[in-house]
Amino acid sequence: MKMINYYKNQIIIYFSIPKSLLTILFLFITAVSLSAQKKNTFDQICEGTSLQVSSKDLPKALKSADSLYMSAQEPLDKVKSLLLSAELYHSAGAFKKSICYGENAHSLLKQIDDAEWFSRVNRFLAKEYRLVGLHERSRKYILQGMEGAKRITAVEKKGEVLGLLNQEMAYYEIEQGNYKEAVLYIEQSLNDFRDAKEDNGRIVAASYQILGDIYFKLRDYTHSENYYRKAESLLKNQCCVLGLVYNGIGGIRLKQKNWKDAEIYLKKAEDIADSSKSLKLKKAVYSNINDYYEGTGDDVKASLYAVKYVRAYDSLVARNREFALKSPESPAKRNTKSKQISIVKNAAIIVLLTSLIGLVIFFKSKQRKQRSKFRNIIRTQLQMLSSRSEPVPLKRKNQDFSNISVEEVDDRIEGHDKKRNDSLMTSETELKLLELLEEFEKGELYNSKNMSLSFLAAELNTNTKYLSYVINQHKCTDVKTYINRLRINYIVDKLINDEKYRQYKISILADECGFSSHSKFATVFKAVTDFSPSAYIKYLDSENPGGKNIHFHENN
Repeated sequence: MKMINYYKNQIIIYFSIPKSLLTILFLFITAVSLSAQKKNTFDQICEGTSLQVSSKDLPKALKSADSLYMSAQEPLDKVKSLLLSAELYHSAGAFKKSICYGENAHSLLKQIDDAEWFSRVNRFLAKEYRLVGLHERSRKYILQGMEGAKRITAVEKKGEVLGLLNQEMAYYEIEQGNYKEAVLYIEQSLNDFRDAKEDNGRIVAASYQILGDIYFKLRDYTHSENYYRKAESLLKNQCCVLGLVYNGIGGIRLKQKNWKDAEIYLKKAEDIADSSKSLKLKKAVYSNINDYYEGTGDDVKASLYAVKYVRAYDSLVARNREFALKSPESPAKRNTKSKQISIVKNAAIIVLLTSLIGLVIFFKSKQRKQRSKFRNIIRTQLQMLSSRSEPVPLKRKNQDFSNISVEEVDDRIEGHDKKRNDSLMTSETELKLLELLEEFEKGELYNSKNMSLSFLAAELNTNTKYLSYVINQHKCTDVKTYINRLRINYIVDKLINDEKYRQYKISILADECGFSSHSKFATVFKAVTDFSPSAYIKYLDSENPGGKNIHFHENN
């Protein structure tokens, strides 16, 4: 009786489904004998829609998924159809919609008692939030998914689900810079996949590819290439993971300055990236190719790939969104429209080529000026570091910093008595305070987050009025600018002389020298040096001061 009622429901929605789609659905319903099937008919239609219809006609697949949701009687079937829609939107690059459908599926999880689907929904949302950069929210769903996976009774399915969730947790740890923890999660994922005992070469290869990325970041290129090779051996067909593997090996060859082999692997990666919808792959490949042409001295092609890298995100998302939402047209209309599109496309190509030539000229000119300016900055900073007689900022000594936006330090008492009268303090006291300040500059106390005029006065065993006067008179600035100069000079010193500081996130550098936020640090850094922290680090790496290795930010 249940099966009869099911077919009655299918007849009711007959007229709401296109004939071509109905044929596909009918084939999935009738192709497998009811006595032999391991999955119910609803699951078969879901899989058929995802694997066959979506690859040919995404709008039709989305309609099919909506019809499945409307016909679903049980909460579990609704979850399956919502997750199907979410995955279809993901494949189109429409992340807002994929997350929306995924969250709708998640809201129904309390109504079902299925550990596998509970974990699958949470794992999907974890991946989507990672791809849009919300890593803490991604971690929340990973942990929920792992709790659900513990309740899965089928050992093989449990191994596969836990393996994928451990991959996601590794991505989270990589984002936090915790590479050792990331390695442990990937090793656990490989153990989980062994429990799965299924032909899952691609997802196992993904774990090896992630290990390759981790050891690349750790500059252990031997281990990195070994893991990339393991991943390559498991991949028989072109896919996103294989593109990342080729790009990783190409990145290693760039580090080794083996330009010939780098070109071979980056070309393979580019062939996959150009036909892929993966934003991560496109960005990584175009960045490495840009670095390749920079390394070989081809500034024209380097600029072209710089433009390609910058435009990749907007063009990809716009194209996929249009494709996902476009309704199917008849062949006649499509042919008429294609002629019009062809004319517009040809005109657009001409305009684009003209724009690219202009951009190349612009970038080359700007690059020359910027390199000249950076060289002067580094030269000045190295001179300052060698003398260390006083905290000279990167700008000219006589330049006024009174109007720059700096980190707030409590100095409300200062500034009222810039001209000393005889009754303020003795010359001996003034000289002693100046000596104490010189000692203070040689330490690192100025990096304390508690730093203020009153705090520093207490440390030097004096009062705020005396201290404010000495700083104004002898350092030619106010207290907050004085402290911030010391902090920025400290970080610049570290960036020049300790290469590991260039690997840190900007927020970590900000915390290292006492700033309360990333944004305040960046503002003060630019006010003092004229350049953002990331631009300064990039130039230090590209100029390779002190014989250090070239640093490629896309691979970190």
